[in-house]
Amino acid sequence: CEQIIQHLNHKIPGINTAELCQRIQTSGVDINVGDLAKIANVLSFLFSTAARNNLSTEELVTTLGSGVSTLPKHAVQVIRHVWNEQGRAIAGSEDARSAATVGQFVDMKWKLGVAMSSDTCRSLKYPYVTVTLRVADPSGQITDKSFEMTIPQFK
Repeated sequence: CEQIIQHLNHKIPGINTAELCQRIQTSGVDINVGDLAKIANVLSFLFSTAARNNLSTEELVTTLGSGVSTLPKHAVQVIRHVWNEQGRAIAGSEDARSAATVGQFVDMKWKLGVAMSSDTCRSLKYPYVTVTLRVADPSGQITDKSFEMTIPQFK
Protein backbone atom coordinates (compact mmCIF):
# COMPACT_ATOMS: atom_id res chain seq x y z
CA CYS A 1 0.00 0.00 0.00
CA GLU A 2 2.77 2.42 0.91
CA GLN A 3 4.66 1.80 -2.35
CA ILE A 4 1.47 2.38 -4.34
CA ILE A 5 0.86 5.69 -2.56
CA GLN A 6 4.49 6.68 -3.24
CA HIS A 7 4.02 5.75 -6.91
CA LEU A 8 0.82 7.80 -7.17
CA ASN A 9 2.69 10.72 -5.58
CA HIS A 10 5.42 10.30 -8.22
CA LYS A 11 8.06 9.67 -5.54
CA ILE A 12 8.98 6.28 -7.05
CA PRO A 13 8.60 5.28 -10.71
CA GLY A 14 6.74 2.05 -9.99
CA ILE A 15 6.40 -1.09 -7.91
CA ASN A 16 8.87 -3.87 -8.60
CA THR A 17 6.44 -6.73 -8.00
CA ALA A 18 9.12 -9.42 -8.44
CA GLU A 19 11.27 -7.92 -5.68
CA LEU A 20 8.26 -7.25 -3.44
CA CYS A 21 6.99 -10.81 -3.99
CA GLN A 22 10.36 -12.22 -2.93
CA ARG A 23 10.30 -10.10 0.25
CA ILE A 24 6.75 -11.24 1.07
CA GLN A 25 7.62 -14.89 0.43
CA THR A 26 10.69 -14.55 2.68
CA SER A 27 8.38 -13.41 5.47
CA GLY A 28 6.44 -16.67 5.11
CA VAL A 29 3.46 -15.69 2.95
CA ASP A 30 2.72 -17.94 -0.02
CA ILE A 31 2.03 -15.68 -3.03
CA ASN A 32 3.15 -15.55 -6.67
CA VAL A 33 4.16 -12.53 -8.75
CA GLY A 34 1.02 -12.63 -10.91
CA ASP A 35 -1.32 -12.50 -7.91
CA LEU A 36 0.72 -9.73 -6.32
CA ALA A 37 0.57 -7.71 -9.55
CA LYS A 38 -3.24 -8.08 -9.57
CA ILE A 39 -3.42 -6.91 -5.95
CA ALA A 40 -1.17 -3.93 -6.77
CA ASN A 41 -3.43 -2.98 -9.71
CA VAL A 42 -6.55 -3.15 -7.55
CA LEU A 43 -4.98 -1.06 -4.77
CA SER A 44 -3.66 1.48 -7.28
CA PHE A 45 -7.14 1.82 -8.76
CA LEU A 46 -8.67 2.06 -5.28
CA PHE A 47 -6.30 4.81 -4.09
CA SER A 48 -6.39 6.82 -7.33
CA THR A 49 -10.20 6.68 -7.41
CA ALA A 50 -10.38 7.72 -3.75
CA ALA A 51 -8.01 10.61 -4.52
CA ARG A 52 -10.01 11.70 -7.58
CA ASN A 53 -13.21 11.70 -5.50
CA ASN A 54 -11.43 13.34 -2.55
CA LEU A 55 -12.71 10.69 -0.12
CA SER A 56 -11.99 10.95 3.59
CA THR A 57 -10.66 7.92 5.44
CA GLU A 58 -14.09 7.13 6.85
CA GLU A 59 -15.78 7.46 3.45
CA LEU A 60 -13.22 5.10 1.92
CA VAL A 61 -13.62 2.51 4.68
CA THR A 62 -17.43 2.76 4.56
CA THR A 63 -17.36 2.29 0.78
CA LEU A 64 -15.04 -0.70 1.11
CA GLY A 65 -17.22 -2.23 3.82
CA SER A 66 -20.43 -1.90 1.84
CA GLY A 67 -19.13 -2.91 -1.58
CA VAL A 68 -16.52 -5.60 -0.96
CA SER A 69 -17.75 -8.17 1.51
CA THR A 70 -14.91 -10.61 0.80
CA LEU A 71 -12.15 -8.19 1.86
CA PRO A 72 -10.66 -9.36 5.18
CA LYS A 73 -11.02 -7.03 8.14
CA HIS A 74 -7.24 -6.74 8.63
CA ALA A 75 -6.83 -5.70 4.96
CA VAL A 76 -9.36 -2.91 5.44
CA GLN A 77 -7.47 -1.81 8.57
CA VAL A 78 -4.19 -1.59 6.62
CA ILE A 79 -5.87 0.39 3.82
CA ARG A 80 -7.44 2.69 6.43
CA HIS A 81 -4.11 3.28 8.15
CA VAL A 82 -2.17 3.98 4.94
CA TRP A 83 -4.90 6.24 3.51
CA ASN A 84 -5.20 8.09 6.80
CA GLU A 85 -1.42 8.63 7.04
CA GLN A 86 -0.47 9.23 3.41
CA GLY A 87 -3.62 9.49 1.31
CA ARG A 88 -4.04 13.22 1.78
CA ALA A 89 -0.91 13.86 -0.29
CA ILE A 90 -2.43 12.29 -3.40
CA ALA A 91 -5.92 13.54 -2.64
CA GLY A 92 -4.61 17.11 -2.94
CA SER A 93 -2.37 16.41 -5.91
CA GLU A 94 -3.56 17.51 -9.34
CA ASP A 95 -1.39 14.79 -10.88
CA ALA A 96 -3.40 12.09 -9.11
CA ARG A 97 -6.63 13.39 -10.59
CA SER A 98 -5.30 13.05 -14.11
CA ALA A 99 -3.55 9.71 -13.76
CA ALA A 100 -1.01 8.81 -16.42
CA THR A 101 -2.17 6.46 -19.14
CA VAL A 102 1.30 5.63 -20.49
CA GLY A 103 4.31 3.90 -18.99
CA GLN A 104 7.12 5.79 -17.31
CA PHE A 105 10.73 5.27 -18.34
CA VAL A 106 12.79 4.04 -15.35
CA ASP A 107 16.17 2.87 -16.64
CA MET A 108 18.10 1.81 -19.75
CA LYS A 109 20.98 -0.63 -20.08
CA TRP A 110 22.87 -1.53 -23.22
CA LYS A 111 25.77 -3.73 -24.22
CA LEU A 112 27.81 -4.24 -27.33
CA GLY A 113 28.41 -7.75 -28.63
CA VAL A 114 29.76 -9.57 -31.66
CA ALA A 115 28.17 -12.71 -33.06
CA MET A 116 31.05 -14.93 -34.19
CA SER A 117 29.12 -17.88 -35.64
CA SER A 118 25.88 -19.80 -35.44
CA ASP A 119 24.52 -23.21 -36.39
CA THR A 120 23.54 -21.95 -39.83
CA CYS A 121 26.37 -19.51 -40.51
CA ARG A 122 30.04 -20.27 -39.82
CA SER A 123 31.39 -16.73 -39.90
CA LEU A 124 29.15 -13.84 -38.83
CA LYS A 125 31.53 -11.36 -37.17
CA TYR A 126 28.88 -8.62 -37.06
CA PRO A 127 28.60 -6.33 -34.02
CA TYR A 128 25.21 -5.71 -32.43
CA VAL A 129 23.78 -3.73 -29.52
CA THR A 130 21.42 -5.21 -26.95
CA VAL A 131 19.18 -2.63 -25.24
CA THR A 132 17.07 -3.28 -22.13
CA LEU A 133 14.50 -0.65 -21.17
CA ARG A 134 12.93 -0.72 -17.71
CA VAL A 135 9.43 0.77 -17.79
CA ALA A 136 6.76 1.25 -15.12
CA ASP A 137 3.27 0.81 -16.57
CA PRO A 138 0.41 3.07 -15.37
CA SER A 139 -0.44 0.66 -12.56
CA GLY A 140 3.16 0.88 -11.33
CA GLN A 141 4.37 -2.59 -12.24
CA ILE A 142 7.95 -2.48 -13.52
CA THR A 143 8.81 -4.56 -16.59
CA ASP A 144 11.90 -4.97 -18.75
CA LYS A 145 11.74 -4.72 -22.55
CA SER A 146 14.79 -6.02 -24.47
CA PHE A 147 15.74 -5.84 -28.15
CA GLU A 148 18.80 -6.11 -30.39
CA MET A 149 19.95 -3.71 -33.11
CA THR A 150 22.76 -3.44 -35.61
CA ILE A 151 25.25 -0.59 -35.10
CA PRO A 152 23.61 1.60 -37.81
CA GLN A 153 20.19 1.03 -36.23
CA PHE A 154 21.58 2.00 -32.82
CA LYS A 155 23.15 5.19 -34.22
